[in-house]
Amino acid sequence: MSENVVHLHKDSTPAGPTVLAVVPDPAPPAPVPLWVRSGRAVKTAITHDRTKTTARAVARHSLYVVGGARIVGRRAWDGKTAARYERFMRTAEASGNMEAAAEWEERGQRYRDARHRRRMDLLHSPLDAAKGLAVGTGTGIGALVALGIVMAIATKDVTDVVTPLMAVVEFINLLIWIVQVVWDPAVSLGPFLALLALWAVGSKQQAAPQWALAATVRSGEGEPITPSIVVKALRNLGIAPLRTAIKEMGDAGASMLGPIRIAGCGVEVDVTLPSGVATDEVQKRRKKLAENLTRHEHEVFITIPEAARTVRLWIADSGALDEPIGPSPLVTDETMTANYKTGKAPWGQDLRGDAAAISLYQRHLLITGLSNQGKTAALRALALWLALDKSVQFWIADLKGIGDWAMFEGIAQVLIEGPSDDHVIRATEMVEDAVEEMNRRIEARRKDPSVVFEPLIVVVDEAQLAFMCPVVGDDKRPYGGSKATSRYFMGVRKVHNQGRAVDVLMWQGTQDPTDQNLPKLVREGAHTRASLVVGTESQAAMALGDKAVNAGAAPHLLRQGLDKGTLVVASDGITIPAGQPSITVRTHFIDDEPAAEVADRAKALRDGVTTLRVVDRGEERDTLADIAAVLGDAPRLRTNEILKRLHALDSKAYGDQWTNDRLKSLLEKHGEEPKKSHGVMVVHRDHVLRALANRDENGSASTTE
Repeated sequence: MSENVVHLHKDSTPAGPTVLAVVPDPAPPAPVPLWVRSGRAVKTAITHDRTKTTARAVARHSLYVVGGARIVGRRAWDGKTAARYERFMRTAEASGNMEAAAEWEERGQRYRDARHRRRMDLLHSPLDAAKGLAVGTGTGIGALVALGIVMAIATKDVTDVVTPLMAVVEFINLLIWIVQVVWDPAVSLGPFLALLALWAVGSKQQAAPQWALAATVRSGEGEPITPSIVVKALRNLGIAPLRTAIKEMGDAGASMLGPIRIAGCGVEVDVTLPSGVATDEVQKRRKKLAENLTRHEHEVFITIPEAARTVRLWIADSGALDEPIGPSPLVTDETMTANYKTGKAPWGQDLRGDAAAISLYQRHLLITGLSNQGKTAALRALALWLALDKSVQFWIADLKGIGDWAMFEGIAQVLIEGPSDDHVIRATEMVEDAVEEMNRRIEARRKDPSVVFEPLIVVVDEAQLAFMCPVVGDDKRPYGGSKATSRYFMGVRKVHNQGRAVDVLMWQGTQDPTDQNLPKLVREGAHTRASLVVGTESQAAMALGDKAVNAGAAPHLLRQGLDKGTLVVASDGITIPAGQPSITVRTHFIDDEPAAEVADRAKALRDGVTTLRVVDRGEERDTLADIAAVLGDAPRLRTNEILKRLHALDSKAYGDQWTNDRLKSLLEKHGEEPKKSHGVMVVHRDHVLRALANRDENGSASTTE
């Protein structure tokens, strides 16, 4: 095979004869030997998935017979001997329960005495059986002859005397013939039927090695929780005393377990730990226990009931907790009403799948968790239900300020929306006004103990902004902080101390709790404490209290982003299983549009409420536009210089509370941030103009932060 080479550029060399290059065809590959091809075919056939599956199935069903024989043999041995009593006695001794050990020993002795009496009776039974057989035979023959005599008298035929006796003889002969016919097939089929029975027992108990089981069972998907699986998971936790105790128990640890009960989308079982094993040792190994049970960590919950040395395991069905729950009854039932004193708000479902409703009567409320996990939605759902009781008043401060509570206009008497320090100041003054209202009610109650007040719910969402507010008032008292001079802190504390008695209640929602943005005295003043997912165990203790966390409450083990709206609740207002300090609730999510529809129903029940919408003090300023103005034509300015020019522009709006950090936060909110230039922080004019353009395109407005 050859071809001419054609050059597309001019060749300066003199023309010569054309040379044809001949390229030979490649040599054909050498044939693969037959034995190699056969070996490859055999290897492919042996390693094929279908071959493996078939071999595993054959091995599995064969081993079911072996396992079934072992199970039947053990059952027979237990039925004929006192082995089970010995096993239970050793188990009780290993767990340190000597009273139960003594009881099993006594039961075993009673069984041995009864067995001895039965064996002694067998010595006399042959003679008694022979006497009984003789008496029975004679009695039967006599009865048949008597019957024949009666028939002979009736028919006047003496031969009928033996007719009943001959009928019995013929019947016996028939039975013998049937046995002779059936005997050979029965002998042939008997072993097969026995093997089939053993296979059925082994198949039901999955009595085959793990490698031989089906893929679904081997991987644990949908695997039912059985006592053997729970004991094996506990044995492999890595707790040496627990593993040793289980090995010493004659029943391999089954006596540690209570009954496995169906509990919603999972099962629940109480485990009595042997002596020397602490409950917190099991709690600390929740992830390993879940993996041993072929579950994810979030699908296993460990709590401590009232019984000593006992842990309660709730194990979800695989994937059940990832399925959404249904819509809120507030949305689906347009006839629903509320009663502050006697009713319960439909909040969601517990892990058992039962409806979780909570009483809000005279209970201060705190909901916390990480950002964007459903805190506002959970808090707002309770307020929407309570709004259907027209006697309840609302004062609301939404320090996020993006319209989450806008539907309460016409329901709330006070509505503050915004994240600035001015909004925090207004929220603080609202709380202080609630303190004054509380004192007025207390004074009225003192004069007339029978007076009844309408409930007042004071809601502060994003309360961490109030605790962290740096502004100091004209009286030199800070608005934020956790000291006795802090106005917001002291206002909340006063409402917590006395507000419940006159139905002035404090509801707060806060995120990412710390001692700085959620002081201890404030969080411990709430009667109902609920937490979404938090970052650490210490934050979980801040949210719910040390007692609840030590007893198994674990909001820090929820999955951020995946368990949105899932709350761990500690409150006497919600039904909690006996012996547990908290309950996990998957709350109904009510979006903005259906929330507005519920709010409209609440407004229709009321005579009309004029909502005071509190805004920033003085003239509203467009901070982003002001920054662009003070920049002028300069391509960039240092942040300190910008703050000076802003203060000069409006000293009241841009006072001492404006710092470099606050300026940076404002720019970051609009997608920009100060940059370093020659070691100092500067703001670029182009960046500010770009932020203004983006904001105008989105149709938003920015006022003084």
